[in-house]
Amino acid sequence: MAQHQPIRKTTPSSGSDIPDKLYFRIGEVAKLCDVPAYVLRFWESEFPQLKPHKGGTGQRLYRRRDVEMALRIKSLLYNEGYTIPGARQVFKSELKQREPQLTLTIEGTDPGPDSRQLHKLQKDLRDLHTLLSKPPARPTVHPIRAPRTPHAPRRAPERLFDLPLLPEENKS
Repeated sequence: MAQHQPIRKTTPSSGSDIPDKLYFRIGEVAKLCDVPAYVLRFWESEFPQLKPHKGGTGQRLYRRRDVEMALRIKSLLYNEGYTIPGARQVFKSELKQREPQLTLTIEGTDPGPDSRQLHKLQKDLRDLHTLLSKPPARPTVHPIRAPRTPHAPRRAPERLFDLPLLPEENKS
C-alpha cells in the first residue's frame, strides 16, 4: 500500500535563503523561488507589488524586497492554496492593516489625551498656511553697472578706418 503524500509542496522558503546581493537577475530569482522565469514575468503582470527594475538593456533586476515578494506570492499560491485574485486580496488587506489610521475630531468633542498636541499642530499648520499664502516680497535689484549719467558725453569708439593713412611710398 502506498502512503499518501500532500498534493502541494510544503517546503517553506524563508528570507534567510536569499543571498546578500544588491540585484538579482530573473534566472537567479527563478531558482530561488523554484519556478520558471515565465511565471515570474506573469506574476509581474498580476501583482503590482512585484516591480523589478529594468536596466538599460531591458533585463529585469530584482532587489531583495522583490525576491521576498516573489517568495510570498509563491507561498500564497502554491502552499496556502490561494487563487491569484485571492492572493491580491491578501495583499490589499495586509496593506490596510499597515497603513496608519488617522482619526479626526470634531470641535467640541473630547479628542483624547493628545488634544494639546493636536491643537498646537493645527495652529502651526494655520500659521504656515498664512505665511505661504502671502505674495513674495520683491527683492531689491542691484544693477551690475553703475548707471550712466545723462550729462557725461559718450565717447565714440575708435574704428580702424578712422586712423590716418600711412604716407604713400615714393613712386618711380
